[in-house]
Amino acid sequence: MASLLDALDRERLLKDSAAASGLVPKGEPPHVSLLRLCDAGLLVGGLTVGYGVRPDELVGPLAAAMGGAARRFKVVDVRERPALELHVAAGDVTERWEVEDVPALVHNLNDLYRDAADVRAVAVLGEWEDSLQLLCVERRALGRLLRQSFFAPINARGLQDLIPSR
Repeated sequence: MASLLDALDRERLLKDSAAASGLVPKGEPPHVSLLRLCDAGLLVGGLTVGYGVRPDELVGPLAAAMGGAARRFKVVDVRERPALELHVAAGDVTERWEVEDVPALVHNLNDLYRDAADVRAVAVLGEWEDSLQLLCVERRALGRLLRQSFFAPINARGLQDLIPSR
């Protein structure tokens, strides 16, 4: 599994190589190992979100992990009926977002900051151990990561649009 760990280390996404190597069983599919490493807290920018966490509860930590301009993101109001609706403010932009789940929140945040080079993109890696695994990555690394076989986020199509043009 050295190739996965080497690739993560090259992208500066691995916090502790020694601990990570002990968590990656031989023969395990690399995308599964990525979920395992995220859940263990060994990925820089990795977040584990338990089932039942509402988008309005996650938005603060997620915006902080995205960094840059996203740190100034604000939820102005939360409405729960008929569906969860967030009234948000980001700079001069104010919007109302109907967000049914965490992937919908990730989509809206990625879209809001699609042109902000200083904001990390959020990849939805998938589910592991009854939690959703997210990874905030630098936009300049997106193209390289999306070409890797181990990096197969659920929102890969949306992430393609966030790759900076040269």
